[in-house]
Amino acid sequence: MSQENETDCFPSGSAAATSETVAGFLHSEARKRIQRAKRTTRRSAAAVFSTSGVRGTAIEIAWLATHIAMYPLGLAEEKVRAEVERHNLEGLPPVQRGLFIGDVEAAGTPIILVHGVIDNRSVFTLLRRALHKRGFGRVVTLNYPRFIRDMRSVAQQLADLVEEVTRETGYERVHIVGHSMGGLIGRYYVQRMNGDQRVHTLVTLGTPHGGSVPACLVPAGVFRQLRPRSDIVQELDEPAAECKTRFLAVWSDLDQVIIPKRNARITHPDLRARNVFVRGIGHMSLPVDGRVVHEICTTLAHLGHDGSVLADGATSIGSSHHRRAARQQAKARRLARRIAG
Repeated sequence: MSQENETDCFPSGSAAATSETVAGFLHSEARKRIQRAKRTTRRSAAAVFSTSGVRGTAIEIAWLATHIAMYPLGLAEEKVRAEVERHNLEGLPPVQRGLFIGDVEAAGTPIILVHGVIDNRSVFTLLRRALHKRGFGRVVTLNYPRFIRDMRSVAQQLADLVEEVTRETGYERVHIVGHSMGGLIGRYYVQRMNGDQRVHTLVTLGTPHGGSVPACLVPAGVFRQLRPRSDIVQELDEPAAECKTRFLAVWSDLDQVIIPKRNARITHPDLRARNVFVRGIGHMSLPVDGRVVHEICTTLAHLGHDGSVLADGATSIGSSHHRRAARQQAKARRLARRIAG
């Protein structure tokens, strides 16, 4: 009885048949990729030219112009300062007073903001103000060099900042909000540097968790690590069964930097991650959009200490229940204004 080998998989006699089979397979794969690219292009065009897309594009352009004007102000480094613990509610507005009464730990847990590549902390100007307004007392931003070659070095800077913040504030754990590559830096720290011991919740905004195709156009520096299947992306795909941090990933159909858009989601089977889709927001507008700010504040205010429990009544902006509730609240406010007027 003859033994089987690899050539038995093909018709006899035939290197030509083998090469034809391989060529046919490659042609089929190329055709599938072209079809996927066409579908992605059609979806992207539909998103851009929809009503929400046109409005989102206008907001993106306006915010980008504002951000460029504020950019020089974000170059200065920020120092961590220990804040005086509050023991009374005097002088607090209603929203801050409510958070302080409801959850002192949530109000005091430090929040660290991490910006993206070739950016600085000025991108978080409005988000930072919104967090303070909603009662979060300690918000610190990591400023790292604009041109870096390896995001692991920035992850180490983040680790050092986290230790400094916990030492100065007395809190053992922090929250991190990362925009674009900042989210990937935060995730690397959490998954690969035991940062889950310190990070309660990691929020990512428009972060290329699966890499982004436009990064292939820049053949140098840290952009190599932002490509699909890069060394960083593959490291983060490795098992992380013991990871304690909870994740929130916000992604949009109008994000012009993340291609394909779905790569901004976290799909790792070991991570406790919630992906929230928001329609009609450009990449740079994610940290300033009201819906995103609301989702961040709700998440950080209502998670249990172990990061696993949402308080009753806290719903995602992606849910139809939340949209109906928001419309009803808006109607109630309009009616109250008419009665008052």
